[in-house]
Amino acid sequence: MDFQLTDEQRELQGVARNFAQNEMKLVAEELEAKAKPLPEIWLKRYAEMGFLGINVDEELGGLGLGNLEALLVLEEFAKVSSAIAFPIFESSVGPVKAIESFADDDLKRRVIPEVCKGNMVIAISMSEPDAGTALTDLKTSAEIKGGKIIINGSKRWCSGGGHSGGYVVYCRFSEDRGAKGIGAVFVEKGRPGVSFGEQEKLMGFRGVPSADIFFDAVEVPFANIIVAAGGFSKLMEAFDLERCGNATMALGQAAGALEEVTEYVQLREQFGRPIVEFQAVQLRLAEMAMRVEAARLLIHRAAVNSEKGLPSIYESSLAKCFANEIAREVTGHAVQLMGGYGYSKEYPMERRLRDSWGWGIAGGTIDIQKVNIASAIVGRRFNQRI
Repeated sequence: MDFQLTDEQRELQGVARNFAQNEMKLVAEELEAKAKPLPEIWLKRYAEMGFLGINVDEELGGLGLGNLEALLVLEEFAKVSSAIAFPIFESSVGPVKAIESFADDDLKRRVIPEVCKGNMVIAISMSEPDAGTALTDLKTSAEIKGGKIIINGSKRWCSGGGHSGGYVVYCRFSEDRGAKGIGAVFVEKGRPGVSFGEQEKLMGFRGVPSADIFFDAVEVPFANIIVAAGGFSKLMEAFDLERCGNATMALGQAAGALEEVTEYVQLREQFGRPIVEFQAVQLRLAEMAMRVEAARLLIHRAAVNSEKGLPSIYESSLAKCFANEIAREVTGHAVQLMGGYGYSKEYPMERRLRDSWGWGIAGGTIDIQKVNIASAIVGRRFNQRI
């Protein structure tokens, strides 16, 4: 068991950090102010740098590295902001990995290289008005007719909704109750019958577009099926990796807050000396560091153990749950240590606090992760229905 990064991993991490810190901070401020997604010109830069599809097979345009390498890069971007990190998230641990893991070669080769080139962002479309945590209650239908799939229904809380070029849509292929009839289909944004609601106005995640999606007799070719009916468990296996990405996005908020506030308390003076000389500040810094390091270790364990496949639900849920909780705590402490400067929109700390709360809701709430953890401990699933 080796807790040290290799020279190659440290080099990749350093390249990502330098790029994110030196080139993306002003971009992050602009995305926050205008609530706009990352412009295409920056997607192209990401692609040139190899930041899209880090853990995607080289034959599909990725770097062919591991999940850990993808998360190392993701964290460095998330330290700056969720918005600039989001395309990396989607290309490395989100819907693209579901396509790579389960779709036919034709679909993989049509879609994934375009993502890695920066020509397209893919989003996942799961939740519905009456199916969030209770995802197996989803109603969006996929009817097979003459070699085509006809999709009808609506989706809510789709990060990337209205902006992304394609969607991994969870839908029901049959009337079978629960998970049995559920699979997933790839749907391009421009398909006739696809429309979007207004952009959501959220507490955080400015620069990460979110909107309802409506499917009105949308036709897609049979080849666009990613997972057929009965493959819900496969989709959830892929989602375990997305949990690690969510955890890393939360970790990025906490780690970025810790770095910034550590610098601040050494410069800020009160009562004639830097506030870092006060023991109360020292104790709080230590507590923040303990939580950041522990979250990182849980995430990296899940990533490393998944290299021969996808992460386990136990390890990914532990990592997500813990990272989500500590991100809220650490960013809250950072706001308090910075006082009025932490609370001001002129500085990024309050943004980190708002985004931290979002990551504990997105991708499965903190509480449902605890149910997953308990289920894994006792070796059985708990039925939440009456």
